[in-house]
Amino acid sequence: MKQNLMELLRGNPYPGRGIVLGMTADDASSVIAYWIMGRSANSRNRIFTKTDDGIRTEARDPALLEDPSLIIYHPVRMAGQRVIVTNGDQTDTVRDFLARGETFEAALRTRAFEPDAPNFTPRISGLLERDGSYRLAICKASEGRGCQRQFFEYPAEGNLGHLLTTYQGDGNPLPSFAGEPVPVAMDAVGIDAFSAALWDALDHGNRISLFVRYIDLHTGLAQTRVRNQYGADWAEDTQAPIWK
Repeated sequence: MKQNLMELLRGNPYPGRGIVLGMTADDASSVIAYWIMGRSANSRNRIFTKTDDGIRTEARDPALLEDPSLIIYHPVRMAGQRVIVTNGDQTDTVRDFLARGETFEAALRTRAFEPDAPNFTPRISGLLERDGSYRLAICKASEGRGCQRQFFEYPAEGNLGHLLTTYQGDGNPLPSFAGEPVPVAMDAVGIDAFSAALWDALDHGNRISLFVRYIDLHTGLAQTRVRNQYGADWAEDTQAPIWK
């Protein structure tokens, strides 16, 4: 049963990092959303910046950057006619595997949860295909601290997306996401209204940055909106298809 994405997020002060993949209600565009949240000064000292094939996180103030190992990475990258979105440097692992003709799943079997005890933050990852279908994955710690990997695959369906977050909510330690990705309705609104509503739904004290992209399935043209709590927002509408 589809749930209301904005209501889910408004009711959760700390879902952590999150991925939404899906399709607009008119069956016209794929939707990608990715956000980061933060409680520490190091986590909050970040913005999303544009790269040639996606985005990367950067320190808003490099002088205040403490440990870049788990907070500086490329959340979104292209891989031919696919789009990769993850919450860590496994983006590059997936991209390298796909470039060699290997699979999304094989790439993530080489990775585990983040070594940030006591939270042991899950690595969450998504892959959007050219036809609008998509995959999601989570690599999380088991009770014995082994790595539990779960993979999910979904067809493109109008007015349907799936939400995957790192945490179930706030806590100390933070409780890892449990269960399957949550099916959510993708209401019939444009990218500006969707990104504004999503940004507003994220806890205002903990949200850091948000990336939203709509990709027209027929033309390959993309619209991108980025919101940064501590830096400049930006928007881009491509004049040429993003697919290579």
